[in-house]
Amino acid sequence: MRDVAIIGIGQTEVGEHWETSLRHLALRALQGAMQDAGVTQVDAIYVGNMLSGELAGQEHVGALVADFAGLRGVEAFKVEAACGSGAAALRMGYMAVASGLVNLVAVVGVEKMTDALGPDTTSALALAADGEYEAAQGVTFVALNAMLMRRYMYEYGYSHQDFAPFAVNAHRNGVNNPYAMFRFPITPERFATAPMICDPINLLDSSPICDGAAAVVLAPAEAARALSTKPVRIAASAVGTDTLAIHDRRDPLVLDGAILSTRRAYEQAGVGPQDIDLFELHDAFSIMAVLSLEAAGFAERGRGLRLALEGEIGISGRIPVSTMGGLKARGHPVGATGVYQVVEVVQQLRGEAGANQVPDARLGMAQNIGGSGATVITHILERME
Repeated sequence: MRDVAIIGIGQTEVGEHWETSLRHLALRALQGAMQDAGVTQVDAIYVGNMLSGELAGQEHVGALVADFAGLRGVEAFKVEAACGSGAAALRMGYMAVASGLVNLVAVVGVEKMTDALGPDTTSALALAADGEYEAAQGVTFVALNAMLMRRYMYEYGYSHQDFAPFAVNAHRNGVNNPYAMFRFPITPERFATAPMICDPINLLDSSPICDGAAAVVLAPAEAARALSTKPVRIAASAVGTDTLAIHDRRDPLVLDGAILSTRRAYEQAGVGPQDIDLFELHDAFSIMAVLSLEAAGFAERGRGLRLALEGEIGISGRIPVSTMGGLKARGHPVGATGVYQVVEVVQQLRGEAGANQVPDARLGMAQNIGGSGATVITHILERME
């Protein structure tokens, strides 16, 4: 197996792109990544996407993107793993280059969600849950996460207001990200008075419905320096899975898929949580950020919230998270999110994060979660000296 490096990154602004189609969003991100990499051709394209068939009326997205980008003839596939589709596509690209079957791969994450009506989008997102035992009973993803948050508060004695630092941190970092959907700060007081969506989850606990695309170009690490002045090595790529339905898990407050994924990534990279300089976690809801920190080994069970309350998740904290706004402030165009996370880690390792730069960042981790934890993909990236 060959080492693999990222040699180019590209992204679009996250938002409500009423006048921009799925294919145009993908093209903009792909062109940006290829221009950054200094290449005009790739051997394969893997497109992370969850909802194109349900919301954009378009399946066969791999061939669509290759065709529209003027790259028809190359290998091209859509990769789907619910909200983890972006990282799943990166995983496929990583394995293709590592195996030696191809040399240059473009990975694109793209999602177009805002053209549909709210109820239609909610129903489409519920396809990532257990269709018979969760979605068919009327349970939405907000409701599933609300139950997790309520249980966490009950077991460990926290209040809803204790979750405020996650949203405050995300919005503070989103201010300095030109690609973020929400570029304004919020206060704990504003968090406390936000409209309730599904008790105890309120509007500021939740990531938005939005559109966007991000892309990376991969190459063998031994050739990366000849192609790029700032290559970033993929030190680990790992996957863990769990039951689809929350009620089937050994403990609803333990993300076993994330534990497995992270443990495998640490072993592959030869590092531990103490070595990670920043963590782009899947903060689709505040409770998921807490459970992810615990599953990844940054806090003991029931103590993930303490990291935020003690200021340890900020840019200068022990484990900076959501450094460019995260899913909460940058936005969560579901199939694209995992690629956005990796693009943002690359920016940090290149020293290109501007006011949000984590000092001397060498190792960054991105974790993308599909569903309520059924599929978890973790990548550890390393600055190439």
